Amino acid sequence: MDYSQPARRRARALRRLLGASLQAPVWRGGTSIQGYWWDGHENFGDAMTPWLLPRYGIVPVHREPARARFVGVGSILEFLPADFDGVVWGSGLMHEAPRALPAATFLAVRGQLTRELVGNPPGCALGDPGLLVARHRRRPAARWELGIAAHGHHRDDPHLRGLAAAQPGRVRLIDVNRSIPQVVDEIAACSAIVATSLHGLITADAFGIPAAWTVWEPALPGGEFKFRDYESVVSPGSSRRFALGPDMRVDEMVRQAVQVSATAVADCVTSLESATHELWSIARSTARFPTSTVRQVLDRG
Repeated sequence: MDYSQPARRRARALRRLLGASLQAPVWRGGTSIQGYWWDGHENFGDAMTPWLLPRYGIVPVHREPARARFVGVGSILEFLPADFDGVVWGSGLMHEAPRALPAATFLAVRGQLTRELVGNPPGCALGDPGLLVARHRRRPAARWELGIAAHGHHRDDPHLRGLAAAQPGRVRLIDVNRSIPQVVDEIAACSAIVATSLHGLITADAFGIPAAWTVWEPALPGGEFKFRDYESVVSPGSSRRFALGPDMRVDEMVRQAVQVSATAVADCVTSLESATHELWSIARSTARFPTSTVRQVLDRG
């Protein structure tokens, strides 16, 4: 059955509800809110919203953009209707073009470029909420010298597969189309990361792992914009982009990886957690867990 079929979407919503109910902040004083994030296929970056928020006492229930009261992690602001009057929590734009959302409440956006393109809303925190993942997942012992966090479009690329197959004890090709614990634990078990997946890069930064990013074929929608937007916060004025050539050796790839400022990441985490607590307050004013949440899930359209 296709990942996006209604029956599978409903099953995912119920599994998320069960998983969220096991989080202490939810059963101590949880709330729920209807929100939008990309849920068209399995990808750990797209799943950050429903994985992270229960750890702050918020149970998000997926809705299409027109019915959402908040929008979460991802390059998804273009999907919102022009009259969207909900909350923006850590989202970004896909393309480098102005996007007016005058009725929205901006708690946080992914980067400075997105903030400028939506009109510089006041009091808006900067940073991708994926940086919060290290607050809720312990880093395992290192297993690989280099991890290649390939976007889903690149995971079957023969060159990237060949790099990992040639030195399996040294290089790990990380499949990002799996659950957050699986992907995050593999990224965190690497001493350096090279990414074509933005959230592969973000996860490395969350754990303080040296990282770099590159572009690969097929090209991704929006090109390099989302990487530049994110780096405008954690490494302003400096990019970790490099050109990965067919003859580049593993040692050379490892040397491309750079650790961003721990202070910059910590500042982002503080601002994002503050924005998350504000989102909790907004949601709590209208909904309580579990009664409102179950009703929202069963009303899933």
